[in-house]
Amino acid sequence: MTEDKVTRTLVFTVFTAVLGSFQFGYDIGVINAPQQIIITHYRHVLGVPLDDRKAINSYAINSTEELPTSPFLGIPTPAPWAEEEPVASASLITMFWSLSVSSFPVGGMIASFFGGLLGDQLGRIKAMLVANILSLAGALLMGFSKLGPSHILIISGRGISGLYCGLISGLVPMYIGEIAPTTLRGAIGALHQLAIVTGILISQIFGLDFILGNHELWHILLGLSAVPAVFQSLLLFLCPESPRYLYIKLDEEAKAKKSLKRLRGSDDVTNDITEMRKEREEASSENKVSIIQLFTNSSYRQPILVALMLHMAQQFSGINGIFYYSTSIFQKAGISQPVYATIGVGAVNTVFTALSVFLVEKAGRRSLFLIGMSGMFVCAIFMSVGLVLLNKLAWMSYVSMTAIFLFVSFFEIGPGPIPWFMVAEFFSQGPRPAALAMAAFSNWTCNFIIALCFQYIADFCGPYVFFLFAGVVLAFTLFTFFKVPETKGKSFEEIAAEFRKKSASTKAPKAAVEMEFLGATETV
Repeated sequence: MTEDKVTRTLVFTVFTAVLGSFQFGYDIGVINAPQQIIITHYRHVLGVPLDDRKAINSYAINSTEELPTSPFLGIPTPAPWAEEEPVASASLITMFWSLSVSSFPVGGMIASFFGGLLGDQLGRIKAMLVANILSLAGALLMGFSKLGPSHILIISGRGISGLYCGLISGLVPMYIGEIAPTTLRGAIGALHQLAIVTGILISQIFGLDFILGNHELWHILLGLSAVPAVFQSLLLFLCPESPRYLYIKLDEEAKAKKSLKRLRGSDDVTNDITEMRKEREEASSENKVSIIQLFTNSSYRQPILVALMLHMAQQFSGINGIFYYSTSIFQKAGISQPVYATIGVGAVNTVFTALSVFLVEKAGRRSLFLIGMSGMFVCAIFMSVGLVLLNKLAWMSYVSMTAIFLFVSFFEIGPGPIPWFMVAEFFSQGPRPAALAMAAFSNWTCNFIIALCFQYIADFCGPYVFFLFAGVVLAFTLFTFFKVPETKGKSFEEIAAEFRKKSASTKAPKAAVEMEFLGATETV
């Protein structure tokens, strides 16, 4: 039995699934590049007087135009305008631009609760097909926005795209986690994040002014996500349903075996069936797990709290702030076209996410997460020192630039991809949909909070802001070291046993706890 065999069906199925993640990434990044062009178009459509152009440009300049890592970096903080400016109409433009960006994460937060539910009701494949209806609707509204009231169409399109991405942020990790062999689950799970950062990078490249980020073609740039949506919808008809869903949820063993044989490329699927049978027996003894029960049931409380902390660590690490500062630092370093340097950061983002795909099954999830967080802590310190001394020592800009690239590299080795699939590994079939919904909602909410608060924090702390993030990263690193178990190469049952062991060990004497912890982390 070669359970870790990579078959053509498995490759095709995972590729098809992560096309949804690619759309997610594309929708995240696409709004940034044409920002000033869209604002100008809003002014034209709404008839804002030319006198307001200075005010609008002032706002646009003070907004982020860098490569984002989250859906929310473009949420604006209005710049202070001179009293003589006709503020009212410029404020209207600012409001519509703010809604154009913020409607996306609001849609994501709402829909993230329903990804698991939709996957259980319809099956993983049909749920992704239904989600693509939202993707197509959002893309079409934005694609035709130049022909009508563009502000209304873009805000609506971004909101609907957010609904799609909220569903996908739960559905894709759940599906690829369920079809992956145990020995490849981490590597395949990391492909979700790789597809996201690839989508961000492609949107940033297409957004260059000589490609699609210009006055003539910006609406096509926004609507282009319809292409992977249609492509994925066609390919999904050729993909096998999740064998775990078929066997555990629907009790259709014959169909589950057929699906497994296609995915594994072997007639011997005994090991997979045995694991799923154990999981089903445990799930059958439980009632359906709600989100409230995840926190009230002692069996689930520790795993869900750890899962939420991993997602909080990802979003509160300061990665968005790094990108916020990147363009200004590149400018001070004398780079004439900082947009290309920012795309370079995006390329590093993608390369190191790809590297994590190969490392995650060798080094382990917990180890990579700790390495990534530790590296980010050191980089945040150097980043802060570079920013503080930037005006005194010109060469400090190069220290900050190096810190940016290394910070992004460490982020994508561990904290970027790992939280998404570790949550799926923490839970058996029964509580998994509710846990993934809660984790996705947590991720979207934390991102939204950072987007709303970062500008105020940055204004208050100035160049010292990354000392604050260094402290936050250190706190999450210590939490990971003491509370997060290794899940590499373990079945869902073994991982659940690890959590039960850790939970029981909290009542033991300190020395016993330390020995228990050391024993758990060495079992890989």
